[in-house]
Amino acid sequence: MALTQSITVEALPALLKYDNKVKLAGVDVDGMLRGKLVSKKKFLSIAKEGFGFCSVIFGWDMHDRTYDKELKISNKQNGYRDLIAVPDLNSFRRIPWEDNVPFFLVSFFDDDSKPLCADPRGLIRATVEKLEKQGCNAMAGAEIEFFQFKVPSSPSSTTDSPSPSVASYLNDNPPHTLPPLTEGMFGYSITRPTLNKSYYHEVYDSCAKFRCDLEGWHTESGPGVYEAALEFGQISEMADRASLFKYVVRSVASGYGITPCFMAKPRHGLPGNSGHTHVSVVDKDGKNLFFREEKDENAKYPDIAHLSDLGRHFLAGILDGLPDVMPMLAPTINSYKRLVENFWAPVTVSWGLEHRAASVRLIAPPTSKPGATRFEVRVPGADANPYFVMAAILALGWRGVEKKLEIPIPPLGKGQDVGSSADQGARLARSLREATDKFMSKDSIAREVFGDDFVDHFGGSRENEIRLWDEAVTDWELKRYIETV
Repeated sequence: MALTQSITVEALPALLKYDNKVKLAGVDVDGMLRGKLVSKKKFLSIAKEGFGFCSVIFGWDMHDRTYDKELKISNKQNGYRDLIAVPDLNSFRRIPWEDNVPFFLVSFFDDDSKPLCADPRGLIRATVEKLEKQGCNAMAGAEIEFFQFKVPSSPSSTTDSPSPSVASYLNDNPPHTLPPLTEGMFGYSITRPTLNKSYYHEVYDSCAKFRCDLEGWHTESGPGVYEAALEFGQISEMADRASLFKYVVRSVASGYGITPCFMAKPRHGLPGNSGHTHVSVVDKDGKNLFFREEKDENAKYPDIAHLSDLGRHFLAGILDGLPDVMPMLAPTINSYKRLVENFWAPVTVSWGLEHRAASVRLIAPPTSKPGATRFEVRVPGADANPYFVMAAILALGWRGVEKKLEIPIPPLGKGQDVGSSADQGARLARSLREATDKFMSKDSIAREVFGDDFVDHFGGSRENEIRLWDEAVTDWELKRYIETV
């Protein structure tokens, strides 16, 4: 399946004829973009072979604090060595909010030219290659919800933004006083966005200009909550666009003094931020391989009457491996505050046709077009790294195809909720610690599909997050115990 564009090294001088600089960025394990601006001369000299990039971005956490237990890729012993960063020329974009400066994503390689085990772009690429060897590819869609806060303006602000940063505000104010962009619960409102219409439309238009097109853009239930549905596309490109969407929103929002928040559960007592992910498999001509040409009147479950054998095996693979890859779908301490009962979030290994409470929602005829047959995995939060989410879903599903796995549990019927007597699926991890222990276990399916090097690195990064949480003293503890014990 062809990419949307094909750019060669030879075409770069003409493409960048009127430019004098280029912005480059790679992705770390937390899904954060790490990069820099380089001169056009420098970029043209490294466009083919790549350039040295400090490996410390795989040796520290999201706040640039090196891991307490150093990991294999980057550490004191290897001098926080350089990796090779190679620009992906087909990722070319121009940044509309930065005077159309050229932008390219990079992929990371070891010094022996092998793809870096923990590079998110490399992980999804390697997973897709397994399908390509069989003449297949994968399509994906992403839905991303997020809260938005607007800090009161301050005459002492020292940035270009009309409001101080949230970090500055929280230095002097408790988190619960952080004002949302808008008040109240008003999902799918067509009037609420008019309160911030310039911002609302600039996000949409900037996404289009930045090759990060949206299919839908609306308010979601919650104070200051929006949801974006990214335009369906090839899965590797979708992972890029899901990652870049956050970059667009944060960049545009800063000009309005707005802080978008993609953490899974920003506020107690309210629904969290989901990152629902849709996946299907297609052949080399783009034909959906999950659709069954003729209805199976003898299907084990009516829900799968229109689902192909390949689709059934794919579903079985997801269900079989889901508990083993939870840190890839729910990577933070806060992720598990979203995955609780009664908040529209799945908490068990479960599935069902058009079932929005289950972990995996099957979308298929008779309620969809045949070509739209797909799985919506509803476990990931907006805080997850989209490359890891999509790689995990695809790797598990394809493992099910290769092993011809059978669906292990019956579907949830309409009116049957997760955790009910009808739900035969195992309870998913309740904490990052529980999830990471299973992810890193010797017999983990994650090790089978991704290898020890990746699991040890990403699992080690999660263990670091857990250690920091163990050491933290929270506001809840202080309020609860300061006068009572």
